[in-house]
Amino acid sequence: MAQVTLKGTPAHTNGELPSAGTSVDFTLTKSDLSEVSASDFRGKKVILNIFPSIDTSTCATSVRTFNQKAASLDNTVVLCISKDLPFAQARFCGAEGIENVVTLSDFRHPEFAEKMGIRLDDGPLAGLDARSVVVLDEDGKVVYTQLVSEIVDEPDYDATLKSL
Repeated sequence: MAQVTLKGTPAHTNGELPSAGTSVDFTLTKSDLSEVSASDFRGKKVILNIFPSIDTSTCATSVRTFNQKAASLDNTVVLCISKDLPFAQARFCGAEGIENVVTLSDFRHPEFAEKMGIRLDDGPLAGLDARSVVVLDEDGKVVYTQLVSEIVDEPDYDATLKSL
């Protein structure tokens, strides 16, 4: 279990992010309510931008920032993942003109947060996903992880992009 904070209040995750070199497998829900799995992205580098809710300012900023940066990345896809319903994710991206990232929901797939070690077990956001970034290579293996220690802070975009 790892500890993060929300405006200084401690919260704990159910585990640790996967270590470098391990394979990551998942199934998540797309905006059209169909399912997508990790294997659907094999052959591409993948940035998993994971956050508590698209309806908070920091989460929204991370989606906007990755959307902007993703436009120039070769053979790379950015997956923005939260427990939000796909309808809320689609509404946000439509209103913001976000087209360079894929929003996915783990509302049907609690095993995602469990396996990734990012489910918040206590604190005000208990049950949601901790803000984190996981980068996968073309074979679906972890090359970089970042658990953001203060939930209201943005991820380190430069370190994420450098890991590609």
